[in-house]
Amino acid sequence: MAHTCIHWFRKGLRLHDNPALMAALRDCKELYPVFILDPYLHNNTCVGVNRWRFLIGALKDLDCSLRKLNSRLFVVRGKPEDVFPKLFNKWKVTKLTYEYDTEPYSLSRDKTVTALAKEHGVEVIYKISHTLYDIDRIIEENNGKAPLTYNRMQAIVKTLGPPKRPIPAPTMEDMKDVKSPCSENHEKKYGIPTLEELGQDTAALCEEKFPGGEQEALRRLDEHMKRTGWVCSFEKPQTSPNSLSPSTTVLSPYVTLGCLSARTFWWRLTDVYQGKKHSDPPVSLHGQLLWREFFYTAGVGIPNFNKMEGNSVCTQVDWDTNPEYLAAWTEARTGFPFIDAIMTQLRQEGWIHHLARHAVACFLTRGDLWISWEEGQKVFEELLLDGDWSLNAGNWQWLSASTFFHQFFRVYSPVAFGKKTDKNGDYIKKYLPLLKKFPAAYIYEPWKAPRSIQQAAGCIVGKDYPHPIVQHEVISKKNIQRMKLAYAKRSADTTESPSKKQGEKRKAPSVVDRLKKKEKKK
Repeated sequence: MAHTCIHWFRKGLRLHDNPALMAALRDCKELYPVFILDPYLHNNTCVGVNRWRFLIGALKDLDCSLRKLNSRLFVVRGKPEDVFPKLFNKWKVTKLTYEYDTEPYSLSRDKTVTALAKEHGVEVIYKISHTLYDIDRIIEENNGKAPLTYNRMQAIVKTLGPPKRPIPAPTMEDMKDVKSPCSENHEKKYGIPTLEELGQDTAALCEEKFPGGEQEALRRLDEHMKRTGWVCSFEKPQTSPNSLSPSTTVLSPYVTLGCLSARTFWWRLTDVYQGKKHSDPPVSLHGQLLWREFFYTAGVGIPNFNKMEGNSVCTQVDWDTNPEYLAAWTEARTGFPFIDAIMTQLRQEGWIHHLARHAVACFLTRGDLWISWEEGQKVFEELLLDGDWSLNAGNWQWLSASTFFHQFFRVYSPVAFGKKTDKNGDYIKKYLPLLKKFPAAYIYEPWKAPRSIQQAAGCIVGKDYPHPIVQHEVISKKNIQRMKLAYAKRSADTTESPSKKQGEKRKAPSVVDRLKKKEKKK
């Protein structure tokens, strides 16, 4: 039977390594590639202007690639559960395909849509290609629990063997009997919206350093893979948080939206490593992809993973509620130039180095301001191009020493840490030009500069640039004591309730469940 098929793009905004799209093309006469602007995911509260711009770029690129195959992208607005019944009827759809997504919202949304499809007699096929492995399989291999250490994660994936190899993008040959019916008013009905139509203020936009889309992702991947020596010797902790141009690949936004397949990235690295001496996980580039897998697994295996309360592996901390402190941190006016420069780069460009994230996350939470990591998580979700539900939640728990990492007495200094890799403060001068005339001796601590130097620099602390919001030396010691109490309370609670000790155990799937899942994936 020749199908009329919708391939539902969500993440996975690419043609290469897209097994669900290839499943759509099997026995297909009409293909409708659909992207839904879902108000739950795509709204102006949790998506900042840089993220919108990146998404629009990715959709334009995808539409362009589909046109080369005589197809088009259909962008539809609304809740998927409202949109699909109308499309099923209108286009007489018989098959729906999509890439599997492990986030809690996605799982419940997909369950609802699958039930609706069934009611309309539509066959549903999903494929796993957003992650290197089947996350449920990793949890099964670990006795139904998410592994809570990277070493344990490595041991499990070792037993699973290397990730599947990526598959090629569809060709004209794959599309030869397939049509994508397009009306004359396609642009009006199903076109990609502009930033202005989405209610975004484009006046505030800076130069786009990381344009969205599959072609850009593959171009950047090719560029990096040519640097074989750099790739082989890459060690994440040795890269600089405050270099003037990125010291890492900045492929994370492309992997987050699926413009670049994680499996394609993995195997391209394998090709580069072949026969050469190279760094290893956790610090290597393969190691970075395994960290992603680690946090995805935690996000699936630990209920309420993006919250403190109801999260069984997260230390319960009595964080303060301080809107003034939170606003100062978010708006880059803490009075600590290193912290404010990072937060300025984040808002302007949508990306900051991993170690810069360490510095500002520690500062907001256990280091200085004692504000909940959940608040920081929201800000990063809005501003980061690579804002990814599982990684965002996992890294904030790690950096606030709530989960995974427990050496809460190791605090990043908002002054000394930046100096290690940028003594002259060139990074600060770039993102806080107001301070650019301060001599290197004072650029990290302008409040210590004599009045005459402040005047010569044309910036008076307390008037043109804020005084430090806290006294780091004093408050960080006090916060270490507060953290000690939270840990002591946790130990006492764990002693009373042994069930809280390790990752959340999930009910192991029955043989019947596994067979059902296999059937669906075909």
